[in-house]
Amino acid sequence: MTATSTPLKIRRLTYADLPHVIALERRAFPTPWSLAMFVLELSKASGICLAALRDGELVGHLICSRYDTVWHIMNVAVDPSARRQGVASALLRELVERVGEGAQITLEVRPSNDGAIVLYERFGFLSAGRRRRYYQDNGEDALVMWRTPATLEGRMDDIPNVAL
Repeated sequence: MTATSTPLKIRRLTYADLPHVIALERRAFPTPWSLAMFVLELSKASGICLAALRDGELVGHLICSRYDTVWHIMNVAVDPSARRQGVASALLRELVERVGEGAQITLEVRPSNDGAIVLYERFGFLSAGRRRRYYQDNGEDALVMWRTPATLEGRMDDIPNVAL
């Protein structure tokens, strides 16, 4: 059985997962999150922290914080060896299921990360601005993307703080 045919299990991320999360972060990103950043997010009662496992092994995670009525995806990581196998899609589907179809969700993504942008667009996210020099490793801007009831219809009239 290949890795892609083995079903994914999505569950809540726990403190016990953190050694595996930190190792995955180091494989996935040039500037990985610190242990303290994950501990902080896991300690927030209103957040949603998800783990994706295949054959009992952590292959991805998603961290999402709630600020008033807006959900902010802070971190989505997939092990490089498990990319393009539906891991991020499964994590995003689970998040949308938990927060509700009509929730406002935002995130930042590197403009150079074409694969992630296409994935987010498939989930109804639209680009609604930039954060200049957002990424510390190379000074790259971030695209600010939103998923709202309006973006699901191709509009942006319900995105907070966006002048149209």
